[in-house]
Amino acid sequence: MHNPEAEGGAYFVCDFCSKSWSDERPMVEGHRGSLICSQCLSIAYTEVVHLRTGSAINPDEMCIMCRETERPGFLWRSPVKDDGLICTRCVKQSAGVLVKDPEYGWSKPSDPSAE
Repeated sequence: MHNPEAEGGAYFVCDFCSKSWSDERPMVEGHRGSLICSQCLSIAYTEVVHLRTGSAINPDEMCIMCRETERPGFLWRSPVKDDGLICTRCVKQSAGVLVKDPEYGWSKPSDPSAE
């Protein structure tokens, strides 16, 4: 989301944790300005891709990033924002975008069950 009353990095706010963008907290933008920060993305990726512990989407819910309501796979639910939902497809796409940005050096979380 965007905070029109703020300047600089504080203008960009994660839709899942409400923290502002910074060099240590890069973000990926979805449809209509939705944003997920690298920390939330790491947690979402681990839970829905590796652990498959997300939840199914309900007909009255939608992924913040793609704005779609019918997606196969799991949803990751923000622990701090009730409407903070991201589908598996958007988790994977966002991770693909962020991992390709050499400025931040972010990498996809490793599978904790493989350790």
